[in-house]
Amino acid sequence: MKDEKLILNARKPKGELGSQLLDRMNESHENLAIWGAGHLDIKETDYILDIGCGGGVNIERFAKIATSGKVCGIDYSEVSVDKSRKLNKKAIDEGIVEVQEASVSDLPYEDNTFDIITAFETVYFWEDFLKDLKEIRRVLKPGGSFLICNEAYISREYPEEYHKKFIDILDMKVYSEDEFKDYLLKADFVNIEMDTRDEWICVISSKN
Repeated sequence: MKDEKLILNARKPKGELGSQLLDRMNESHENLAIWGAGHLDIKETDYILDIGCGGGVNIERFAKIATSGKVCGIDYSEVSVDKSRKLNKKAIDEGIVEVQEASVSDLPYEDNTFDIITAFETVYFWEDFLKDLKEIRRVLKPGGSFLICNEAYISREYPEEYHKKFIDILDMKVYSEDEFKDYLLKADFVNIEMDTRDEWICVISSKN
């Protein structure tokens, strides 16, 4: 029962159980995050946005490279924002990192702000995927890269039934490669590429 309550916090971490889950996710998702980040060519001067920043580990990772740029993180969970800020306090004090509570559906940034935008383990929970992709494209610079990295996707080897337990518990949407491509094309992204490793998927696209 406790484990199920803990899992429920994956959608929007709250309270002590949410804090515990974020600590666990910082560790359990590390290999996935390293693999996903390896698809990015991050430069020292890049402006980067991590959507659904969770416990802030990816922000910390990016800030070590983009030392003359800026790394922003948003999450709609107050607990996640607090965790991310605590983990990245030094970089925040130095002006390299900024973390705020916000939604992907209404990003608090000007058009054409970011060189790179990432979404690790979060698109499952977006209410209007196409609208949210268009909002991401709005704040992405021309030529910028958008990365989606998930540890679950629909395929012949891993059909929807395989993910049913978590789909039912979390009311989450798990996408196939074709669905990712279709949505990204409708949102006017280009240069769509995908990489998979067992159950994991990494989707990279860009803006003209």
